[in-house]
Amino acid sequence: MDKYLIVGLGNPGDEYAQTRHNTGFMVLDAFAKASNTVFSDRCYGYVAEASLRGRKVFLLKPTTYMNLSGNAVRYWLNQEHIDQSRLLVVSDDVALPLGAFRLKGNGSNGGHNGLGHIQQLIGQQYARLRMGIGSDYPLGGQIDWVLGRYSEEELRQLQPAIDTAVKMIESFVLAGIDITMNQFNKLGKKPAPTAPQEKKI
Repeated sequence: MDKYLIVGLGNPGDEYAQTRHNTGFMVLDAFAKASNTVFSDRCYGYVAEASLRGRKVFLLKPTTYMNLSGNAVRYWLNQEHIDQSRLLVVSDDVALPLGAFRLKGNGSNGGHNGLGHIQQLIGQQYARLRMGIGSDYPLGGQIDWVLGRYSEEELRQLQPAIDTAVKMIESFVLAGIDITMNQFNKLGKKPAPTAPQEKKI
């Protein structure tokens, strides 16, 4: 059976729930819900298993904290004998506006600590889905921004991108990286539209 590893980056613990740096966790939670599967506490992370048309999909939310994410990724690739071409990592990205997204087959870590540690351990040749969180912070304020919680309005803006990310993961598993990039990246260049809000009179 073909196996895939889908990793959502974030930090464990209630104090980090719904923070911008945990957007990868949020995408995997949405995928697990859509797949009717649940996470269990396993070695190096919370792990859930799903199947898509005969393909086995491992969902991993590392519990190593962001800066050591590579330990969890490398362990589960080796543990399940998963080829690196079937690894997809979902992360937040301040370089993209809130609600935008971009899938790439490889590349640099873009200054992201989680991607940076993964790169140290396994190199740059793996797919990554970058979820935009915006950069509306003052000079020197990036850490507070990424560790800050989304507002309710920001969550509404983000939700369409999360919904699309779930479809992208499914496409990555079933159709591969190239077809998925061609189909979805054009949709992610600007934030997905949100439903119009009723004006209060």
